[in-house]
Amino acid sequence: MELKRLRQIVTAVALALAFVHLVWPRIAVDAITITLFFIAIVPWLAPIFKSIEFPGGWKVEFRDLQKAAARADSAGLLATAMEAAAQNEHLFQRVAEQDPNLALAGLRIEIEKRLVSLAQEKGIDARKPGIGTLLRELSEKQVLNSDERSVLMDLVGLLNNAVHGAQVDPRATIWAIDIGPRLLKGLDQKLVEAKVFRS
Repeated sequence: MELKRLRQIVTAVALALAFVHLVWPRIAVDAITITLFFIAIVPWLAPIFKSIEFPGGWKVEFRDLQKAAARADSAGLLATAMEAAAQNEHLFQRVAEQDPNLALAGLRIEIEKRLVSLAQEKGIDARKPGIGTLLRELSEKQVLNSDERSVLMDLVGLLNNAVHGAQVDPRATIWAIDIGPRLLKGLDQKLVEAKVFRS
C-alpha cells in the first residue's frame, strides 16, 4: 500500500511540474519536459522492469543477454553447441567465474577481431573508428544481413557496458561460457565462407 501511495505522489509531482513547465508560452516541449514525463511513469513500470538505472549506474542484466542470444540464434549467428565445443577454450571463458566483467570484455574483443577479419576479406578498411561503422559496411557488402547487423550491434552495446565497469549480473558468467563460443564459431564460419567465396 505504501509503495502504491509513493508511486502516486511521484507521478502527481512530476506531472504537475511538467504541466507548469508547459504553461509558460516561451517554454517548448524539450528535454526537461520529456524527463519529467519519464519520471512520472517510472514508478508504474516497476512490476515490468527488474531495474532502471541512469547513466553512470549501468547494469548488464542476464535477461538482456538472453534476449540477445535468442535473436542471434534466430538470425543464424550461433553455431551449435557441439561445433563450438570442438574449438579450443577461449581466454574469456577461463576468467568468467572470477570476473564476469572481464569475461564479457574479452568476448567483446573476440567478436571485434572476427569482424575486422571479415572486413579485411571484403576489402573494407577495418581501421575506421567504431564497431558501428564496421558493422554498417559489412552489411552494405552483404557479409551480414540486417538482422545479423542489428543483433551484433545490440550485443556489442551490452558488452561495452561491461567493458566500462557496469554492474554485471553474476549469471552472465554462465551465459558467456555457453553462448560466447557459439557466437564466435558462427562468425568463424562466416569468415571461412568469405575466404572460399573470394577464391
